[in-house]
Amino acid sequence: MSDLQLKAVINGRKVSRTAKPYQRLLDFIRDDLNLTGNKEGCGAGECGTCSVFVDGVLMKSCLLPVAKAQGAKIDTIESLAKTGELSLLQKAFHKAGASQCGYCIPGMVMAATAALRTNPFADREEIKERLGGNICRCTGYQKIFDAVELARDVQNGRLPVTALDGIDAEQGDYIGKNVSRIDAPSKVSGALRYAGDMIMPGMLHVHVLRSPHAHAKILSIDTSAAEAMEGVEGVITSADVPGEDGFGVFVHDQPVMARGKVRYVGEAVAAVAAEDPLVARQAAAAIRVVYEPLPAVFDAFQAMKAGAPVVHDYAQDNITKHIPIRVGDIEKGFAESDLVIEENYETQAIEHAYLEPEAGLCYVDHDGVVVVISPSQNITHHRHMLSKIIAKPISKVRFIMSPVGGGFGGKEDMIYQGMLALLAMKTRRPVRLVFTREESMAVTAKRHPSRTTLRMGFMRTGQIRSVQFKMICDGGAYGLSTEGVMRKAAILGAGPYVVPNLQMDTIGVYTNNTPSGAFRSFGALQTQFATETHLDIACEKLGLDPFEIRRINMMQNGATTHTKQKLKSVSIGRVLDAAEKASGWEKGVSGQRNGRSDLGGEGLRPSVGLGARFADDAKAEAAE
Repeated sequence: MSDLQLKAVINGRKVSRTAKPYQRLLDFIRDDLNLTGNKEGCGAGECGTCSVFVDGVLMKSCLLPVAKAQGAKIDTIESLAKTGELSLLQKAFHKAGASQCGYCIPGMVMAATAALRTNPFADREEIKERLGGNICRCTGYQKIFDAVELARDVQNGRLPVTALDGIDAEQGDYIGKNVSRIDAPSKVSGALRYAGDMIMPGMLHVHVLRSPHAHAKILSIDTSAAEAMEGVEGVITSADVPGEDGFGVFVHDQPVMARGKVRYVGEAVAAVAAEDPLVARQAAAAIRVVYEPLPAVFDAFQAMKAGAPVVHDYAQDNITKHIPIRVGDIEKGFAESDLVIEENYETQAIEHAYLEPEAGLCYVDHDGVVVVISPSQNITHHRHMLSKIIAKPISKVRFIMSPVGGGFGGKEDMIYQGMLALLAMKTRRPVRLVFTREESMAVTAKRHPSRTTLRMGFMRTGQIRSVQFKMICDGGAYGLSTEGVMRKAAILGAGPYVVPNLQMDTIGVYTNNTPSGAFRSFGALQTQFATETHLDIACEKLGLDPFEIRRINMMQNGATTHTKQKLKSVSIGRVLDAAEKASGWEKGVSGQRNGRSDLGGEGLRPSVGLGARFADDAKAEAAE
């Protein structure tokens, strides 16, 4: 297909450029015009991060072929503040604290602008409806709606323009105040550049060839056809790793690319750097890999059985980490109990779904320093691991943390930075890799799926006498954060309660599933789902109020946890009091509030802090 000569008016300026017929409007705006304010979050018209105006109509540019923009008037997020001053809506987003990671905000601002243009007096429900095509994973949306209402009221004269002013830092009083974020202007204007927005002169584009098998030996890899393609500057496999090929958060069990065998569908096998993203994809498809499929295991319980396929030779039982904790005598505790309850609980794998897909840029600078720019949540650890992988002194490795467009623990793992470093070293040119949404969902770490067997013994008064807690987690093909998650689960699993007799076992298991890793409240979410649900069941059987049973068992100031951590100040009592008051709970029959039995559904889940190997102190108090 021949190239297209596109003529359009973009942000008030006439543009006449050659475009590729397969490009979307989003590609043309971002790649050809370098207008990176609007983002690609999904590529499927679902998230709204790519929203622009086409002839005054809000549209998702990832769905619009560039040919359909011929002769159109197009406005991107950059058009709203092109004079250097933020628009009224952008100021309102800034004032309301509506931007957190900021990746969704340009698209959200465009949608909000369209909403108020359509109806300058839209109420909150209409605002919600009109922003329904835009997704945010950080804010919970309420501050976004607040921002649109604030802009509406200033625009209509209900509030003075000064309502958009931020807090003066010189006032020095921040606690309980709506203090402006210093990074908000760049986020609401689209000026902030994430890793996938960054470009360098001579930059190459990277595409990764991934395994179609869950478990297989690699018999051969032939990259000759890919290397011979015009525009291809470098192809790498595990054979290109000059140093110690292994990374991970706790155990360095994952190679930069599959070495000897693949362990899950989507594992990196080879990577290509080329002049054009399309050429890189075509070259990766030309690589020939011969596999010998091996038996695979996809269930954590089956993986621990004798004779199960072994995922890693060093762990013949497929156990990544087992954390056992023993306090007192649980059988004696159960014998003394008036009521013993045993139940099983399960949680599923969960995708982080941050709006920014994984991306990174790497180059070798004039002093021979390998520089990696990526939204890594663990750059110091990554730097030390990469130094060993590429066999360079730490002084020759530099990591720069780009703005993180949502992470939630999912960008803690060094799953692609090693490939970028190897390609930059091999080609001596900058290289950039940007995941597709499909790639991100298929190959990156998820929340650990868990299965828990919980047995608790209670006295008639509601006191916990004994707890037996066993949680099995599917850690997937590599260790990543599994050890840390198991430790945290064991530390926090019994909740903020006094348990005189405890047997706690948290076990992470290797399988041939996508690896599991850190994800908000990792370990604590799985265990506390079981513990708190168990307490609600006990309430019904003992005829106790859900708040009361927690007060009966809660730790007090000076308590010592089952991991021997001394707690100076324990706030669970105040938290319960506040939750009871805020929820309108009426004391009396267990599980009743205003005639409805629904407390459990509203999520009463007290929690302790991080604990572990260090003090976990934090407080903020307003002056009297």
